[in-house]
Amino acid sequence: MNARLSSSSIASLVACVMALATPSFARQAPGERALAAPTELQLATLDGPSARSVANAPSAPNASNLTSAPAEPALPPAPFVAGDMKLRLATLAPKDSSVYRVLQEMGEAWKKGTDGKGAETIKLTIHADAAMGGEGDVVKKMRVGQLQSALLTVAGLSDIDPSVTALQNLPMMFRSLDEAAAVREDLEPLIRERFRKQGFELLFLGDLGWVHFFSVKPIVHPDDLKKVKLFTWTGDVKQVDLMKSLGLNPVPLEPTDILVGLQTGLVDAVPMVPFFAQIAQLHDKAKYMLDLDWAPLVGGGVMTKKAWDELSDAQKKLVMESAVKAGHDIITRNRVEAKQSIEAMQKKGLVVTVSPPEVVDEWRRFVEPVYPKLRGELVPADLFDRAVATLERLRKPGGASKQ
Repeated sequence: MNARLSSSSIASLVACVMALATPSFARQAPGERALAAPTELQLATLDGPSARSVANAPSAPNASNLTSAPAEPALPPAPFVAGDMKLRLATLAPKDSSVYRVLQEMGEAWKKGTDGKGAETIKLTIHADAAMGGEGDVVKKMRVGQLQSALLTVAGLSDIDPSVTALQNLPMMFRSLDEAAAVREDLEPLIRERFRKQGFELLFLGDLGWVHFFSVKPIVHPDDLKKVKLFTWTGDVKQVDLMKSLGLNPVPLEPTDILVGLQTGLVDAVPMVPFFAQIAQLHDKAKYMLDLDWAPLVGGGVMTKKAWDELSDAQKKLVMESAVKAGHDIITRNRVEAKQSIEAMQKKGLVVTVSPPEVVDEWRRFVEPVYPKLRGELVPADLFDRAVATLERLRKPGGASKQ
């Protein structure tokens, strides 16, 4: 649980989380950073289509088989090799994180090939720690063939197709992570098809748990949130306008300025998942966390359709089967590690404010008026309606069954 990132890595991670500060979604991450030396792994990565899979979680040891490759001024398209496959993957996940460890473990299975003896292996270069820039940069590199796959949050996935916004940009709509997972499972076939039309193969979707508000002073009720200077990142006018319509006081900043903003009083509240808050040491300045399930941080894996089509049927089978296991491993570890992150921050002075049911209802009433503004404008109308219908079905007696 001691994973730490450089300021630019934190910026990339935070920018993806900031979309959850309001019902609207934040587009794209911060400015481009210089390419870091990639890590060469003789492995196959990424996951297959599990509606329950997920990305990112806290610390785990680095694998011993990592070697450093020389830095590249620019990336040419990765070559495809008959039988075997060479691919490049980008992720914001830190090298010390358990999600990275899971990718390494899955890579060992890919390294063995489709017959377990080295036939049709997939060899991948992983660019971790946001080494390839923000998620928008990653998507652009995938489109031109410099990268073939990626682990992305909704901030990046929505640059491919906005359908994924129906899984995340609905604050206070989900009452549990099980509900969020059920909606993902229901919408995943539709989202997958739309991604294919954009030239991408959706490998899996999942979540990294709940986003919470971290603040300098305690936040309990919606009126408390209206009194604080709430971080939002620059460049999204619709998001700022929507926040103001709720009576909030948004302060647009670059993610790299969050800690300075907290220190100087420019902002005094930041929405973030606990693991990233721990990495950024947010609790040093924002000592209060509202234990309110604002929205899930959704992510997933994608591969360019060009690279996917180059895989043999046996390789595709290996990818998908390995992904199901990896996805379950990641989400299981994340659930535990999210609690560990909060506990670790509490030992260093974080104060957690628990929201009783009547206060949770108060927050739901606060955000409900904004839902009609989301439908058709920031979330595709058909996906919005499908998500709402799925939740209504789930909440009926015996409604756990699928349509």
